[in-house]
Amino acid sequence: MLKMKHVAVFCALLLSALAGPALAQGYPNKTVRIVVPYTPGGPADLLARGLAQKLGDEWGQPVIVDNRPGANEIIAAELVAKAPADGYTFLLASDAVFSLNTYLYSKLPYDAVKNFTPVSKLVLANLMLVTRPDFPGKTVQDLIAQAKQNPGKLTYGSVGAGGVNHLAMAWVATVKGLQMEHIPYKGLVQALQDIAAGRVDTMYAVIGGARPLIAAGQIRGVAVSGKTRSPILPDVPTFAEAGEPDLDASFYFGVAAPSGTPNEAVQKFASAASRIVNAPEFAEKYLVNLGFQPVGDTPEQFAAFLVTDRKAAADKVKASGAKLD
Repeated sequence: MLKMKHVAVFCALLLSALAGPALAQGYPNKTVRIVVPYTPGGPADLLARGLAQKLGDEWGQPVIVDNRPGANEIIAAELVAKAPADGYTFLLASDAVFSLNTYLYSKLPYDAVKNFTPVSKLVLANLMLVTRPDFPGKTVQDLIAQAKQNPGKLTYGSVGAGGVNHLAMAWVATVKGLQMEHIPYKGLVQALQDIAAGRVDTMYAVIGGARPLIAAGQIRGVAVSGKTRSPILPDVPTFAEAGEPDLDASFYFGVAAPSGTPNEAVQKFASAASRIVNAPEFAEKYLVNLGFQPVGDTPEQFAAFLVTDRKAAADKVKASGAKLD
């Protein structure tokens, strides 16, 4: 009889181990961390902090934002890829991590497919072309003409080499036959400050991040991506209205977890995040003013989206000729 009990206990333990990682009752029961590949104060950081606050209120546990900027989001991505898959570490990043870097670098310290579990595509973000306030010309065509007349002299900023705004301008240079100097930054705030100071000529910027400086007359909005004008900058034309629809550029911010993270944690985060970003009061406070549009995909939807997004990223990088090593 005693031996039979031992066998039953052994079988129960074996079945538990084979079932894969599981969460303790009452998840989360300790601090949850959202790693963000950007400096504090930028649009993605503000989005992450708003989300963290709402998640913390809903779960009754601290949810903190851990800023790890630099290296085209690689520093943050490697950190999360190697973090314990216990449901307490998540990554909020752009398509640089999930798609673009794979084709920009011959070697990465993480594998975008193998090392991450997709959680949710949170928001879409349209980019806007901006210039320093005293730039000679106010239209997209003016900027292109200046670049052609002064090959190699115009400068453009980005939030890191190989990022979405870098590739957007590299695409402009490719299709228009321009030579421009790329000035990479670790964050949007620093890049826009240098444009306002006249040290850099232009860049593609997140709408919400550029808006305060445009309102203050410190930088100039030239054209905005998207099918319609931004409600927070209605005087700035779309690229289609400006006669350059092919220069339209947008991207997204998504959440992932280390590969092997328990499904309960992935689904709970995704469900809560979707409710939060689609709530009107959250959108008004954290999305509209930043130029974001809410999505809130399920893990399954985000995973399916990434398959097609990686194909598009391969084509975009190939067309731009960008290579970062």
